[in-house]
This record gives sequence, structure tokens and C-alpha cells, in this order.
Amino acid sequence: MNKNNIKKNRKLSYRIKKELALVPPYLLLVTWIGFTAIVLFWVLAASLSTTVDIFSGTIFQFKTGIHFENYSKAWVTSQVSLFFFNSFIYASISCALLILICAPYSYILQRFNSPGSKILKTILAATTGVPIVMIIIPLYMIIARMGLLTTEIMNRLVLITLFVSTKIPYTTIFLMAYFENISPSYEEAAAIDGCHPIKTFWKIVFPMAQGGIITVIIFNFINIWNEYFLSLLFVNSDKLRPVALGLFSMINGMQYSGDWSGLFASVIIVFLPTFILYIALSKYIIGGLTGGIKG
Repeated sequence: MNKNNIKKNRKLSYRIKKELALVPPYLLLVTWIGFTAIVLFWVLAASLSTTVDIFSGTIFQFKTGIHFENYSKAWVTSQVSLFFFNSFIYASISCALLILICAPYSYILQRFNSPGSKILKTILAATTGVPIVMIIIPLYMIIARMGLLTTEIMNRLVLITLFVSTKIPYTTIFLMAYFENISPSYEEAAAIDGCHPIKTFWKIVFPMAQGGIITVIIFNFINIWNEYFLSLLFVNSDKLRPVALGLFSMINGMQYSGDWSGLFASVIIVFLPTFILYIALSKYIIGGLTGGIKG
């Protein structure tokens, strides 16, 4: 056997060992995906069945037909439309404010190094490790004593302010890591052409950070859409409930209504926006997580 054949056999053996080493992670991933798909399919089938079918275990047989009316009943009668609208308002406004605040803030911290910026970076990193439960009670007492929860408008503003303030550290650190990978040569070229630094950021750097911006918007949108703890404490009206709090109230009401098929239809309605958003923008998420533009 010549040397070339020996080298080929060694390479083949190495590739086989490498592929075999990946088998357990792949099996785990496939198992997790399969379990998740089964659960989602079961919930979807339950949302198109009746309560009797759910408890009899015959939801996949659709003996009484497919009940699309569960969705219209959940949307109107169970007030899912109201919860949906509230969460959309909270998440959309909060994400827009987070980008307007954190994008220039993270850019300045990343590009202009100073003793003050280093301190701010340390503080931001430290605040990400502080659980919200440690500050929620004194925060609630301060807000309640200031009388900021007395009207619906003020209650909405308080919720949006809390969503934004709790997500600022994470959003800023994420965008700082992204801006770090964008070459400063673009800003230098703009400065030579006489472009103001603020205009340079919004016209050149900000569009180049599109992948990171979209990625952090999606993550923040999903987190705010599913937010429960803050809403539980600071929402004092049924008209202001987001989807997570609304679904919890529906679960508590099941002992009186018993409309489990309507509940699963509500779960599908609430789940769809974030699922569609994630699927539609998945390529931006992958690009945003892999970093910015170098050169």
C-alpha cells in the first residue's frame, strides 16, 4: 500500500470518527424537535376539536368534524383580540424605543473609549445579572405612591417604560458586540467627506447593522410579548391585560366555562405572531448572531 492510500485511509477514518462523535448531539436535537412538533400538533388538533373529544382522547379522529368556530369564539367571546392588541402595542412601542435609545448609546460606548464608558460598560454587564424579582417590590411601591397606576393611559405608559428599562442592558450589550465588528473605516471615509458624526451613524453605520438590529428586535419582541411577571403586578385593569396574563385568567376561568377547545384556540392565536415573525426573519437572526461586517 502506497503513501497516498495510507493518507486517504487515515482521512476517511478521521472523518468517520468525527461524524460518529456528532451522532449523540444530532439524536438529542432530533428528539427535541420531534417532541416539540408532537406537542404543537396536539395543541393545534385540540383547538379544532371539542372539549368532549379532548377529554376522551379522540382529538386526532375529529369525530364531530373540524371546528374552526373555536377561533372566532376565542377571538371575540374570550377577548383574545383585546389581549392581542394590548401585547402588540406594548411590544411594538417598546421595541421601537429600545432601538432609538440603545442603538446610538451602544455605538458611542463602543466607538469612543473613555474612563466613563468603561464604567458604564461594567454597570451594564452587572445589571444583566440582577433578577427582576429583587427590585420589583420597591419599584411597585414607588410607582404606586406616585399615583401612576390610577388611569389606563398612565398604566400603559408605566408598563412600556418598565419593558424598555429592563431590556436596555441586554439590548445595549448585544448591539455593542455587533458594532464592534463593523469596520471604522466607513466612518473615517465619511468624516473625510465632511459628514457629521450623527449623520454618519444614522445614514451609514445604522443601516449596516441591520442584521443585529432586526435580531435584537425579534428577541425583545418575543420576550415582551410573553412577559407575565411585570404585567401581573402592574396591570390593574382587565382592559390592559397582555396575552400571557389574559391566557392565565382564561385558565383560571376554565373551572366555570370548561371551554378547553377555546383555550387551545387562544393559545394558537397567541403563538402564531411570534412564530411567523421568527420564521420569516430567521435569515436575519442567523446573520445577526454571527456578527457584523469586517473590512
